[in-house]
Amino acid sequence: MDLVEPYREFFSITMADTDDLRKEVFRLRYDVYCRELAWEDPGNFPDELEKDIYDGVSRHCLLMHKRTGLYAGTVRMVLTHDSDLQPPIPLVDHCAGKLFDGPLRPDRLPVGSYGEISRLALRGEFRRRASEQNNPEGHGEQLFEWTQTERRRFPHIALGLYLGASAVGLADGASGVYAMMEPRLARHLRYAGIRFEQVGEPIDFRGLRAPYYISRKVLFKYLSRPLRKLLFAIAEDMRLKV
Repeated sequence: MDLVEPYREFFSITMADTDDLRKEVFRLRYDVYCRELAWEDPGNFPDELEKDIYDGVSRHCLLMHKRTGLYAGTVRMVLTHDSDLQPPIPLVDHCAGKLFDGPLRPDRLPVGSYGEISRLALRGEFRRRASEQNNPEGHGEQLFEWTQTERRRFPHIALGLYLGASAVGLADGASGVYAMMEPRLARHLRYAGIRFEQVGEPIDFRGLRAPYYISRKVLFKYLSRPLRKLLFAIAEDMRLKV
């Protein structure tokens, strides 16, 4: 199954590494989180740019829909090696007291060895199914249920953003990354060999979500061949070596 050709036909992912591109990230997040989903108070962002304290230690990705020229989605990788923020990743704050007491707790790992996939958002026009309209990640029940017709199309654009953020973490030298996600999404990702391990109890965080972790070793051990090729294609677009 070729995912690279339809990805390159419909989309491209770029690093938001200029002030203008980062403004596109924050403007898109404002549109999704404040206007579309009402998860954030627009009054907190009078410039209509949704930001938080972790943006300064993050690298941001933008997904462009080629036919329309619209930025369809964004995600960031919160990095920890040059950060003195406490906690070093937002997941720790969200899951205070709910993380499992094990070796994969963030405070058991060296700061700088991990990051967090965070702030993923898809523009409303690209959350097409009814089940996706109130979910910024845009995933529905049919995440990996491809038909013959769908194989000629890029099946799930949020997956491309997850891989883009992963490419950032890999290129940065991270040993692994964390993410907050719905347990259902984690199960779907496992079908493709993206084996996130749950590291805490589910919490009510804009719906039921739980903290997860995946190591570099586990990612490359189990990642399916189509997604491995897609990961490298996305990394090439972003000029990253993973």
